[in-house]
Amino acid sequence: MDFTDGNALAGPLREIFAVDMTAATSRCAACGHAGPVATLRVYAHAPGLVARCPGCEEVVLRLVRAPDSAWLDLRGAASLRIPL
Repeated sequence: MDFTDGNALAGPLREIFAVDMTAATSRCAACGHAGPVATLRVYAHAPGLVARCPGCEEVVLRLVRAPDSAWLDLRGAASLRIPL
């Protein structure tokens, strides 16, 4: 399946957060792998963006954007460290 790296999340997440979220460090809730959001594997062939862990392929985050709102599902991330 085709995917891009987590840098594909930069624009959509920038609409929600005031900082560059691709530099944040996510920890996978399934395997504990930690790394920059930019290293997640992003699949755009879904309703929205689905970012999977490069270590175990579990879903770390989902982002669905509508004209007037966004849904951000982070249940696959045990933590997200955001540099300020």
